[in-house]
Amino acid sequence: MGRAEERRARQRGGRRAAPKRRSRPVANGASGVNGASGASGASGKPAKSFIRRLFTWKKILGTFFGFCLLCIGSFIVLYLMVDVPTGNPAAEQQSNVYKYSDGSILARDGKVNREIVDLTKVPRKVQLTFVAAENKNFYHDHGIDFKGTARGLINTLSGKGKQGGSTITQQYVKNYYLNQDQTVTRKLKELVISLKVERQKGKDDILAGYINTSYYGRGAYGIQAAAQAYYRVDAEDLSVEQGAYLAALLQAPSQYDWAVASATGKKLVTQRWNYVLNNMVEEGWLDSAKRQSMKFPVPKDPKGTPGREGQKGYLIELANKQLEQQLMDEQGISRSDAEAKVENQGWTITLNIDKKKQTQLEKAVKSQLTAKLDKKKRRVDGDVQAGAVSVDPKTGKIVALYGGVDYFKHYVSNATRRDYQPASTFKPLILAAALEDDAETQNGKQISASTIYDGTSRRQVVANGSKVGFAPPNEDNQNYGPITVQKAMNKSVNSVFAQMGVDVGMDKVMGTAKKLGMDTEGMQAVPAQTLGSMGASPLEMAGIYATFDNHGNKVTPTIVKSAEKKSGSVQMPNPIGGPVISRTAADGVTSVLTGVVDDGTASESVAQNSQRDGQQVAGKTGTSDCNRSAWFTGYTPDLVTSVGLFGEAGKAGGKGCDGQPIKRFDHVSLKGAMGGGRVNGGGPPAEIWATYTFGVTKRSKFDLNTTQGAAVEPTETPTWTYHPTQTPSTTPSSTPSKSTTPSQTPSQTPSQTPSQTPSQTPSQSPTTGQPTGGVTDDPLNLDDQ
Repeated sequence: MGRAEERRARQRGGRRAAPKRRSRPVANGASGVNGASGASGASGKPAKSFIRRLFTWKKILGTFFGFCLLCIGSFIVLYLMVDVPTGNPAAEQQSNVYKYSDGSILARDGKVNREIVDLTKVPRKVQLTFVAAENKNFYHDHGIDFKGTARGLINTLSGKGKQGGSTITQQYVKNYYLNQDQTVTRKLKELVISLKVERQKGKDDILAGYINTSYYGRGAYGIQAAAQAYYRVDAEDLSVEQGAYLAALLQAPSQYDWAVASATGKKLVTQRWNYVLNNMVEEGWLDSAKRQSMKFPVPKDPKGTPGREGQKGYLIELANKQLEQQLMDEQGISRSDAEAKVENQGWTITLNIDKKKQTQLEKAVKSQLTAKLDKKKRRVDGDVQAGAVSVDPKTGKIVALYGGVDYFKHYVSNATRRDYQPASTFKPLILAAALEDDAETQNGKQISASTIYDGTSRRQVVANGSKVGFAPPNEDNQNYGPITVQKAMNKSVNSVFAQMGVDVGMDKVMGTAKKLGMDTEGMQAVPAQTLGSMGASPLEMAGIYATFDNHGNKVTPTIVKSAEKKSGSVQMPNPIGGPVISRTAADGVTSVLTGVVDDGTASESVAQNSQRDGQQVAGKTGTSDCNRSAWFTGYTPDLVTSVGLFGEAGKAGGKGCDGQPIKRFDHVSLKGAMGGGRVNGGGPPAEIWATYTFGVTKRSKFDLNTTQGAAVEPTETPTWTYHPTQTPSTTPSSTPSKSTTPSQTPSQTPSQTPSQTPSQTPSQSPTTGQPTGGVTDDPLNLDDQ
């Protein structure tokens, strides 16, 4: 026994190790010594597989460290090769050119609004608002965020786009030395240049460069231009509150611009404003007590930008937004980056706007509305705002748009705003859901144009034999008794469509609305929505009705025909999509809506118009509660146009329908405008529509695949659903909330009463005309015509 073996034996307690035995192959797969298989080693353990021998821990660790060394080496090479370029962002900015669909020039837009200011001209606490908003560790970092940059690179490679992580230094480098492209090369250059800039410049110089090169919206580049654009002051006179707003604005300039922001946009920018100030308190840059006393600094109204006067500004605004959205979807970039890539970047953007139709639409609004307004005689005339969008249903092109009296005088586009109720223009969507789903009434009868409902005003809506606590009035509390769906649509009978919505299922109704193109985010699927109590825009409603006109194939109205620049072009998505509802359902709605024009609430303004010349028309009127909005959305086989009138307080003073003091820009009643009474959808909106449409369309007929509705001869007898047995109470069982929007009902009863005897008897019955002792004029001034 050698010394080594003796030592090992002592360690094992004096036992000598057994001699190693060479394994022998065993014939016919028999087991070897001690039962070990022939595939086992001498120790009885299985032999390592090829994969285990190939991927050992040593090899894996070696490969990992080798990869790290390769990355470090590559980065060193990149660092040595990439120099800090000469920054001159103003030289890169060029005017955008906007053209009509025929190629003629609409506008040149993009004079750079920038004035560089020294950091000493910006109050210290205002400087810190930007640090608090974007990069709290700015004064302690080395100019880069490795984790954020790595995440950005991974997202770029995987096609997920940008997801934050940039420091102020990186954003400054992107704005001043590079561009907004989301590529791996650009991100790596940004990383290297940021490191070098940190070595070459001080923090104050970097912060000054950042706030002087960033885009703030309203055509303003840099803090000085932004201070003037939003608060009419120089940068040196900004308050901390105002600075915090400008800092918050950088995340999404257009979305957060208070003058045009939606309710969601205002909520988001207010939250970010609070976030900025709270961060300043946490960092010890702002006194907590002073922070608590600060109020949100509402910006001033924007000034007109040269080249955007009249309707041009509204057209340019929508074109920019749609192009920005496409860049966001295509490249995965943020909203602020998309805006920076569009504004003043030398684009040639051709719009789908037809010059002849655009001129005709503007003339129609002037002749049927603005020429009749006199705010010196009637205060309400100063509260009237009009918006309209016209779409080709076969191509999805927006061929004309009216955003307001003048972009310089009314910055918010009435064509795209979504803060007014569409009222009974929503009713066709309920019918579409019913036809698409083959829905049935409470007594199991399939819903169609000939189905008879109970048209009693304030009739309690029923579901599965129980009242649901919703009883909307018809206009002027009018009762209809038994009435077909066709006539209920013609006369816009609220009680019928409230019940129909429940029969179909409000979740299905709202689902159909979403498929057709309505933004239903945040909307509850409740019976009150049957009265169109949500918000919608003329653009949105034009797209929905264009989908009906296009036999159920989705139409997404698009204003951008093409967008190109020296570095390339952007391919806009096809405005026409596949079917979202069946052709029979879409055509059934169109057929029913021809009755609204020929025999219903739009007959006087549209059907009897001297320019009609036999043109077939479908459409729907709408008038919201308190007469705050009035609509007509109508279409011919080749053109869809939605016209909305909105009551917006031109100045503060007086009290609204709810008895509350009126502030400027509040939603107010249109009643009394132009020296008349209530402004209904069948009035000025329908008149504008008819004057415009009949001046630009050619006579044609709908090609409908349906056997029901006013456009075709009925092939079936009416289906009864409710039969009156008693007179309703003179006291309404449920008073609707002020947010609901009922519809108008004419003063006469339906001219026809089905002769057949109903097979079922409901628990409540209507009377024709006014109920005895009933309300003669709705106290809430609810109507829908």
